Amino acid sequence: MIELDGPRMEAASGEKATALVVLLHGLGADGNDLIGLAPVWAPHLPHVAFASPHAPFPCDMAPFGRQWFSLQVRTEEVMLKGVREAAPILENYLAQELARRSLGWDRLALVGFSQGTMMSLHLAPRLENAVAGVVGYSGALVGGDLLSDEIKSRPPVSLIHGQADEVVPHGAMPAAEATLAGAGIDVESLSRPGLGHGIDEDGLRRGLVFLQRVLPQ
Repeated sequence: MIELDGPRMEAASGEKATALVVLLHGLGADGNDLIGLAPVWAPHLPHVAFASPHAPFPCDMAPFGRQWFSLQVRTEEVMLKGVREAAPILENYLAQELARRSLGWDRLALVGFSQGTMMSLHLAPRLENAVAGVVGYSGALVGGDLLSDEIKSRPPVSLIHGQADEVVPHGAMPAAEATLAGAGIDVESLSRPGLGHGIDEDGLRRGLVFLQRVLPQ
């Protein structure tokens, strides 16, 4: 199996981390992109460590960057196949990062952006052991019609999406929210007027408040 790696940031307190946030980047980026959120949140989450893996495959739509799966064909069937192939690789990485810090799955939160959100929303409810929560920026739920049959755990979810997103339509957020809630998952959402495919200060603040709530301090 492909072994993932990427930048890490240990707990700001200088002590052993009591929780872990794993940041999952979007198409064409790499782990160095989202690890930039760690210094923003770390002062408010002093006992939390951060890790940001590089996705397993080279981006097939750019001469640089990584991808969790190809988006050259964006049918639900093809995207679901891609998510399913990448999910065990990500799960293996998460297990290794938790073991590295002697932490349980309930001490883990996933934060995704775009394709990283797609991975997070697919994998987290299918894990035997519930993670503490998922923050999903500018993403979508792939294979939502299968969720009720495949769900194994129900971690809380916070979805944040720009209303002017030109890459992943804003409508993906209420669709994901409805499906997740229908499967018994506690889900909140925040729409950001005028925001394109990105994360703004209000979105960062919402993500932080959620992480402070679901992770042990």
